[in-house]
Amino acid sequence: MTKPLYQAKAEFFKALGHPARIRVLELLAEREHSVAEMLPNVGIEPAHLSQQLGLLRRMNLVAARREGSTVFYSLVSPHVADLLAVARVILSDVLASQTELLDDLRAAQRA
Repeated sequence: MTKPLYQAKAEFFKALGHPARIRVLELLAEREHSVAEMLPNVGIEPAHLSQQLGLLRRMNLVAARREGSTVFYSLVSPHVADLLAVARVILSDVLASQTELLDDLRAAQRA
């Protein structure tokens, strides 16, 4: 029995539901990175970063390649970077509307 599309989508978005995973994907949207390069930019312990990368690999969002003892990660699809960019636009719109509401509330308080 195949899984319904809405369930697959929910699992996909759940995989994106952690700040460290979003940060990793943002970094990889720029270019390929090694784990050592990502660590200071993600701000979590190495073991935790490995767990997050493992989950992203299992979800087929990132790919890994080994060069000697260094593992480099990259996005499997450039569409992941597109999704992050769209999310930024949506979040910007949401925050802008909240700012407008806050301005209205402050104006009402002064009146």
